[in-house]
Amino acid sequence: MRILLIEDDAVLGAAVRDQIAGDGHSVDWVQRLDAADAAVAGVPYDLVLLDLMLPDGRGLPFLKRLRARGEAKPVIILTALDQVSDRIEGLNAGADDYLVKPFDLAELSARIGSVARRYGGNPNPLITHGDLQIDLGARSILRDGTPVQLTAREWALLEAFLARPGQLLSKAQLEDKLYTFDAEVESNTIEVHISRLRKKLGATVIETERGLGYRLGSA
Repeated sequence: MRILLIEDDAVLGAAVRDQIAGDGHSVDWVQRLDAADAAVAGVPYDLVLLDLMLPDGRGLPFLKRLRARGEAKPVIILTALDQVSDRIEGLNAGADDYLVKPFDLAELSARIGSVARRYGGNPNPLITHGDLQIDLGARSILRDGTPVQLTAREWALLEAFLARPGQLLSKAQLEDKLYTFDAEVESNTIEVHISRLRKKLGATVIETERGLGYRLGSA
């Protein structure tokens, strides 16, 4: 997934960024709301992590603007505000989850996965696809009962396809899932990752529509 992190604390922001990047997601980190507004205007993020107290304002008006524009992307609030009234206000403004600082980074990873699965239409982390048994929560996969190891980028691509079964995804859409603003993307990167997925999971796991993009293959 491509995730926007809005957090002004440099230490916490770096820790969160490194945690979710280690989970295989691509992360754009901004520290102000004006930068966040510019980011969401130009990138179709899959999920937003939102602090409520930023140097140039509060996060809730930003969240309300997203929802008023019809933006349905999931938002998880990360904040030190721990009163029940604060949580109610955040959830009523359109947040999908609310995590109080300080929090465990592994719990954050689990919350991200849970929210993403709900939005992908499959809250169950266990998926069977042909001879593949996929546990999205544990990030493990079996092919005919044999464990298969995927890299973080390969996981990110596979999850993108599993979240949109039957939907054609263009090369540009897939690149948006994998890379941040400042990343250099080689022209054949997506093709290389898809080729590796086919070798590991089966030649038909991903279908190519020449000149258009890729989709999850039939089971």
